[in-house]
Amino acid sequence: MKIRVIAALSAAALLPLTGTAAAASGQDPVEGAGLVANALYEAGQLPRSTCAEKPVKRNHKPMARAYINAVVACLDRTWGKHLTAAGLEFQKPRVKYLAKVPKGYCDLEIDNYNAQAYYCEKNRTLIFQLGKDWLDDPHDLWLFSITSRMYGIHVQELVGIGAALDEESYDDDAEERELVRRYSLQSDCFAGAFMKSVWPLKGRSGKDWKTSLNLLLGDEPGDDRVYGKTANIRAWTKRGFATGDPGSCNTWTASASKVA
Repeated sequence: MKIRVIAALSAAALLPLTGTAAAASGQDPVEGAGLVANALYEAGQLPRSTCAEKPVKRNHKPMARAYINAVVACLDRTWGKHLTAAGLEFQKPRVKYLAKVPKGYCDLEIDNYNAQAYYCEKNRTLIFQLGKDWLDDPHDLWLFSITSRMYGIHVQELVGIGAALDEESYDDDAEERELVRRYSLQSDCFAGAFMKSVWPLKGRSGKDWKTSLNLLLGDEPGDDRVYGKTANIRAWTKRGFATGDPGSCNTWTASASKVA
């Protein structure tokens, strides 16, 4: 299966990513309080619960949609309980399926992959385009993983991380891309924390978890460096899973090497 971590950046966080990244220079520290000291980090571990996977068959889009909808319902319950208990805003996201995401949809830079997912911050909507790259072998937790990551971006929007990122300044392309990587890697970590809160899924083993990690790939040679290295994407996902605590996902205070 051809797997790629798809952009999934909110319109607010999708900074203009054109040209080649500038040579790495001294990175300014991230200063925004909504990023480095967000109230979410003090809320503790996500509540433990169960989440039942729906059956899904190869290249069966209706079943894949039902699977994703069930995962979103689990995410709603977990994050809703967690944010509400912490006195933070909670609102369920909308979910939309498109046969093909149009160019410029929600002011996002849309790729040409046959399967991809995005988050539209304008109307807080998870957007899925289901294609053969994801559905040829849909039993590997990829749909669960990508849905959790999209939801992580929704959480960032709810708790003000997206808005705080808009206020953060940068001096050059390298600093701009580092900010976007910190944002993307944080949503990866949130996804790992959610997985921990519902693990083990019925019928799943540690082997399934490792397989899902191995599917995660980072920026490819020649691409804009906006997601992070494969090793860092996996490391932040594992960090979230190890702790089950979104507070461990503070990518904004991590060293530059951890978000490269």
